[in-house]
Amino acid sequence: MTWQPSATMDALRLRASLNRLMREFFHARDVLEVETPMMSRAGNTDANIASFSLDFSGRTDGAPRTRWLRTSPEFPLKRLLAAGVGDCYELGRVFRDGEAGGRHNPEFTMLEWYRVGWTLEPLIDETVALVQAALSMIGREATVARIRFRDLYLQRLGFDPMTADLDALRNAAAGIAIDGEGLTRDDWLDLLMTHRLQPAFGRDGILVVQDYPATQSALARVVERDGVPVAERFELYLGALELANGYHELTDAVEQRRRFERDMAVRQARGDIAPPMDEALLAALEHGMPSCAGVALGVDRLLMAMRDTPRIADVVAFDFARG
Repeated sequence: MTWQPSATMDALRLRASLNRLMREFFHARDVLEVETPMMSRAGNTDANIASFSLDFSGRTDGAPRTRWLRTSPEFPLKRLLAAGVGDCYELGRVFRDGEAGGRHNPEFTMLEWYRVGWTLEPLIDETVALVQAALSMIGREATVARIRFRDLYLQRLGFDPMTADLDALRNAAAGIAIDGEGLTRDDWLDLLMTHRLQPAFGRDGILVVQDYPATQSALARVVERDGVPVAERFELYLGALELANGYHELTDAVEQRRRFERDMAVRQARGDIAPPMDEALLAALEHGMPSCAGVALGVDRLLMAMRDTPRIADVVAFDFARG
């Protein structure tokens, strides 16, 4: 084991400059910086995200001892929105179990913000503006393009992802070294995105993909477009790196509980740990969260793009192997 950092001093200085830029960016737009707990009595039920847990040894006054490290600040930020805080953001560390490798670290930095009364369109523009401002720090520019999820697969893979059957998806993935046993339709679509589509995205291009399949809605609203239900969601890519994931946020407590319960059923069927649902979030939605749009941006991923490196270790002071 080495005691030395995994990132260079130049990379650490760039991170500090980027943090300052992000704070100035939102200060100029009157978006409030807030801090929310890293430990929660509830966890993320998303079947594709694993949470760390820990047990508190002190006095709890009846509260649960088991706490879950946040995978994003989304739930407490939404509670603040329901309480009337208005436009807000948080810049801080988040934690995901089982994610360590070239592009992943179990703890990483996320920027997440919410705009009250906004739809996806202005939020996409603002996210693009932030990424472009970051690139301008190092003298780089990027072209900007937007495409619907459906059109991306139609144009580049030759099939409609909203209607294609499993055989069509498997055929498109031919040659990818993976055991396809038990993969769902959405799993195959994700695999094609990461292995067929993303590698072809241009290095100096920002690509915004929007209108995802309704089955990939997570916490986004679902609407109908061209006869099919789609999630009001976007992802922003800079080159082959996915940087941001944004939603026109779901505000319906009943639908949100249904989605949590669906996630829990998937976890139980797999034999995975099922963290408690966030009842505080559901109560906040029942109280009334304002219509809003929100987005989470991976700061380490943005730094990787700025440093032109595929290794997250190159942009964090100490990666998982040296922590």
